[in-house]
Amino acid sequence: MMLILIGQRRVGKSYMLRQLHNWLENNRQSATVVYINKELQTFGNITNAEELYTYADSRMQSDGNNYLLVDEVQDIDRYEDALRSLHAEERCQIVATGSNAYIFSSELSTRLSGRYIEIPIYSLSYREFLEFHKLEDSDRSLQSFLRVGGLPGLCHFDIDDEAQVRDYLQGVYNTIMMRDVISREEIRNVAFMENLSHFIADNIGKLISVNSIAKFMKSQGDNASGPVTSTYIKYLCKALLIDQINRFDIHGKKLFEQNFKYYFADHGLRNFICGFNLRGSIEKIIENVIYNQLRISGYQVTVGVLRAGEIDFVAEKKGQTIYIQATYLLASDETVKREFGNLAGIKDNYPKYVISMDPVSGELPEYPGIQHLNLRDFLNMEL
Repeated sequence: MMLILIGQRRVGKSYMLRQLHNWLENNRQSATVVYINKELQTFGNITNAEELYTYADSRMQSDGNNYLLVDEVQDIDRYEDALRSLHAEERCQIVATGSNAYIFSSELSTRLSGRYIEIPIYSLSYREFLEFHKLEDSDRSLQSFLRVGGLPGLCHFDIDDEAQVRDYLQGVYNTIMMRDVISREEIRNVAFMENLSHFIADNIGKLISVNSIAKFMKSQGDNASGPVTSTYIKYLCKALLIDQINRFDIHGKKLFEQNFKYYFADHGLRNFICGFNLRGSIEKIIENVIYNQLRISGYQVTVGVLRAGEIDFVAEKKGQTIYIQATYLLASDETVKREFGNLAGIKDNYPKYVISMDPVSGELPEYPGIQHLNLRDFLNMEL
């Protein structure tokens, strides 16, 4: 069975593959390990399935005690043909990484169906962030996490130095946009793609339609149709820069196919795009962080739709569901009524949470069965 590690660039896939490479060399000394890293010029001559197969085949033992490790395999044309052949011949155990969601979901599912396990790799959770940066759990540490995000490479920089953080995130963002979006998809209207990315970053957590995006972009001088806008959004999703979240009718138990929410795979990149303007974006960032925590914990996430309102997150895993409302602070009776009242409209017994930055947690007497959690407490929970 092949193992495929998939995730946005710079979330740690390459590091994990190198760790596996080192472990194999130290613990499987009789085996042959063929390691290909498509981000290195050394392997620039491996561009298609035939070259991949020939390179791997020429370096493997005949007894099948072989491992093939390929980093950023999507950069090899028709890579799936070579992997399928090597797998069918039982030549080796294959572990590969990739940074393009649709290439894997379409090509692997059709050509390699039943032969691989996909392992998603995410940016750091809050607890992992604390470990990487050697920080104690505190309000100040949470503020740092909300500001810079969870890309592992930031551990080599001073996260209190905004210039260092900005330079690093700019490098990551430019790499994703140039290699996984603009170059791969042969984008001609680069300015529109950049403006679209900024629009989505500024509107995370809002229900928006493709037509409304196109209309707004047109008002700003970017004249692109709804279909073109939809295609460009798919490119950003393919590059694993953003996720598109469907709406789910809680009472009717069905998905809607119009109007979506968008969240960034790493909220630090979102903050970079928006100029680190956290003061006016804190509620959006909190939502993005909660969404990513749910995904890291293995949940499938949708936006809940009720007759009288909306539930920010409906998260399902192994037949269990949790409902979550997110807000910055419960600063008014109106906010309390909106966040708790919407959850009170759900008449099942699954856990229901309101998450905010307020320091006090627990139930409110007028809304029994609904737990209020501080964001730090939620991020430290075992979900």
